[in-house]
Amino acid sequence: MPNNLLEVKNLTKEFRIGGMLSRKKMRAVDGVSFSLPADKPVILSVVGESGCGKTTLTKMILRLLTPTSGSISINGQDCLKRSEIPNSKFRTMVQPIFQNPFDAFSSRRQVIRYLMDTAASYGGAKNREAAVEAVSKALKSVGMSYEVVAGKYATQFSGGELQRISIARALITSPRIIIADEPVAMIDASLKINIVNLFKQLKDEFGISFIYITHDLSTAYYVSDYIATLYRGNLIEYGPSKEIMEKPAHPYTELLMNSVPRVGDRWTKGVRVTEAETREYTMACCRFSNRCPYATDECRRERPAMLALGGGRSVLCYHPRIEGDFFAAGDPAH
Repeated sequence: MPNNLLEVKNLTKEFRIGGMLSRKKMRAVDGVSFSLPADKPVILSVVGESGCGKTTLTKMILRLLTPTSGSISINGQDCLKRSEIPNSKFRTMVQPIFQNPFDAFSSRRQVIRYLMDTAASYGGAKNREAAVEAVSKALKSVGMSYEVVAGKYATQFSGGELQRISIARALITSPRIIIADEPVAMIDASLKINIVNLFKQLKDEFGISFIYITHDLSTAYYVSDYIATLYRGNLIEYGPSKEIMEKPAHPYTELLMNSVPRVGDRWTKGVRVTEAETREYTMACCRFSNRCPYATDECRRERPAMLALGGGRSVLCYHPRIEGDFFAAGDPAH
């Protein structure tokens, strides 16, 4: 049996930007590697500012975008080869939950029809009775019922209720992984904690691992087993959530953690990437070096390698913070 449920290796996605005469390659995701263990379910939060590559990474894992290079495997099988993992099988293993639940359901179609179709197409239901049973079980898992949902349209539910229904729809196939892309962004602050609590409950009860894409650092800290920080397409820090949040090793992660807001607050920076930010994506050195107060000549000359700090932690930095101090690469503390 493979050691990892999901394994992402050196995943890269390039886009062409600019006009016809000044087109450039921008690596929205650049050499990202991480894994989810097969022996226990975990919640991995992927955090970073808008435009850092989170959604691009998500779309590649969900097969909505084709990587420029790199690999993705599930249970040791090549996820990028549909001959190895057909779409019908893939949808039973990996399910998405998106940011705006109102975009997932047409206002002209009863919500229950989406769940019934999922049960018939991917949930193994052979007839209507089996589909109703599968849908009822999934809805019960998220604190709702078939009777309450049946016959209603998306506009008849609150955002929180509709997101719960989205989660129930994902559960119908008994997935091993759920990828939740900003799932609480459109929900009232008072209800956000209910959704992330539901993730923890489903992880424990059904053994489902989650990749939680979020701006909301407070909920990430609360719900996560591990945190991965992205900056300009690079995975710059990875490790257990408690250690990352309390003792960040990368100066950018430290900057984020020092600004952790109340639950529900988020960065308001738009998705549009400025010309200066675009240049950072194309830098061959550390992409944070222009903003880092600790940067040295080597930081501005060459991109650092991912450095293992022990305890499952790693950081893309020449001078990681260790126990409150920064050390130069090669110091005995490394």
